[in-house]
Amino acid sequence: MPGSIRERVMSRGEARSRGAMRVGAALIALLALFAVAGPWFSPYSYRALDWRHLAVPPGLIASHWLGTDALGRDLYVRTLYGLRLSLVIGGLASAVSVLIGVSWGMLAGWAGGRIDAWMMRVVDVLYALPYLFIVLILTAMLGRGNLTVLLLAIGAVGWLTLARVVRAQTLSLKRREFIEAARATGLSPRQILWRHVLPNLAGTLVAYSTLLVPQMIVYESFLSFLGLGVEPPRASLGSLINAGARQMLTAPWLLLVPAVVLVVLLLAFNLLGDGLRDVFDPSGR
Repeated sequence: MPGSIRERVMSRGEARSRGAMRVGAALIALLALFAVAGPWFSPYSYRALDWRHLAVPPGLIASHWLGTDALGRDLYVRTLYGLRLSLVIGGLASAVSVLIGVSWGMLAGWAGGRIDAWMMRVVDVLYALPYLFIVLILTAMLGRGNLTVLLLAIGAVGWLTLARVVRAQTLSLKRREFIEAARATGLSPRQILWRHVLPNLAGTLVAYSTLLVPQMIVYESFLSFLGLGVEPPRASLGSLINAGARQMLTAPWLLLVPAVVLVVLLLAFNLLGDGLRDVFDPSGR
């Protein structure tokens, strides 16, 4: 009886996880479709200025569905372009973080001993450094407003947690029998890591990589909100929220529209990531 109850509970939990995963994936696909194709349905371009309609609320002018800003730029088009840029930055920064985190974690876990201790102390030091301190250093060295600088700044701390997770998994895997068999066949450490360790980390990497994307988007939005990220004429969701916050009392739609889009985007990625994590790692649930 207890076993059957446990099985029913686990099956319900897995069903909820898969449902959340489908909802998150559908929302992400819908937002990505809007970001790519949505601007085509508007008669206004990204930089077009409509001097006849300055700071118009949503719905008052038929052609400006979500209103305009103080310069007469269409908020619908700018929000979709900001969504597109945030998705691109989040995806690229997550890819950089996954590449660094997986490489660092696997090497540390496989090497062990002093090398492992030294590599993980580097992770601890980076964890201890204030995030803004790293961003300011990179900005001073490479220039402000550069997307490459922004990606480096975001990726500089995004890989730390993943490196710890990968290291722990590698330490566990390298004691398994199939790794010993691979050593006995004469495979080099690089071949073992690539052919045997990495494939066994695939489930964990998929789940945590999906959860990294909203984290990267939040970092980018935070930096853009502070004026350290995307600069005009480009716009991301963070920079749009920053511009809207300055006019919150006189034109609240400039803040609400990109903020709602950002919240829905983060919710979708977290639903997808949590669902994938539960599917690939049911013991964690």
